[in-house]
Amino acid sequence: MLRATLSSLIGGFLGAADLPGKTDIEDSTNEEQTAMNAPTDLKTLKTRQMTAWASGDYAVIGTTLQLVGELLAEACDLRCDERVLDVAAGNGNATLAAARRGCRVTSTDYVGALLDRGKERARAERLDVNFEIADAEALPYTTGSFDAVLSTFGVMFTPDQVKAADELARVCRTGGRIGLANWTPEGFIGQVFKTLGRYLPPPAGVQPPSLWGVEAHLRSLFGEKAAAIAVTPRVFNLRYRSAAHFIEVFRTWYGPLHRAFAALPPDGATALENDLTELLNRMNRAAPASLVVPSEYLEVVISRR
Repeated sequence: MLRATLSSLIGGFLGAADLPGKTDIEDSTNEEQTAMNAPTDLKTLKTRQMTAWASGDYAVIGTTLQLVGELLAEACDLRCDERVLDVAAGNGNATLAAARRGCRVTSTDYVGALLDRGKERARAERLDVNFEIADAEALPYTTGSFDAVLSTFGVMFTPDQVKAADELARVCRTGGRIGLANWTPEGFIGQVFKTLGRYLPPPAGVQPPSLWGVEAHLRSLFGEKAAAIAVTPRVFNLRYRSAAHFIEVFRTWYGPLHRAFAALPPDGATALENDLTELLNRMNRAAPASLVVPSEYLEVVISRR
């Protein structure tokens, strides 16, 4: 069951076309493989994702990404007193960025523990933010409730991409903005999830989250609901002491990696660690003294029609 849960989240970053023909670890039973390759129940997948994201402590990783939220707030040209919704907010990077600009912010996620971290951060800065548990695919808000709707590395992980995009557009008023930050398939984080997918294959029929980092896919998702879509490729630099330090932090605190290492047998965990080390060292631009790995993402601003 743990392997099936992890393949639902980690493997979901891959599409069927991306999956290698044979997994590196072949210790699963036939029953496990059959379950993972069966048509996917998106409701069940969402429950499994929630469990994975609640493991570890994403805030340890998420706070290092604060710059992304600040840049997105500027790209969306947020104004004082505007109504802003942060969807799949995690520990609240975009939430805090909007609140610092005087916006009236509602921060949402389906994992309550992540919202608690956001509350702690907002309280420390004495920012007035409304935190609510909400599903990105079924937002509990009336149509056109918000001037801007944001999501940084969050909504891209929803199982039903069309429904999630429709919900973002629905709650954003005409003339408002939808601001997104999404990892690309080619960037470092995209490559990490592809590496994980060699060990934990994706469920059948699920679109990879990395498609949110492809401009053409975004245009197909939002279609006529968008008056304009501005896409800016950006790079976030992940900074750690070494490849070993990165892996230690992520396997301890980052839900997908935390549970991946727990799901694999010892030889599989060692093989995964070796593959991640090779990827990190290959992409490191600060070797050998430190680790600085650029990871590409798309900064997206959609003007609501």
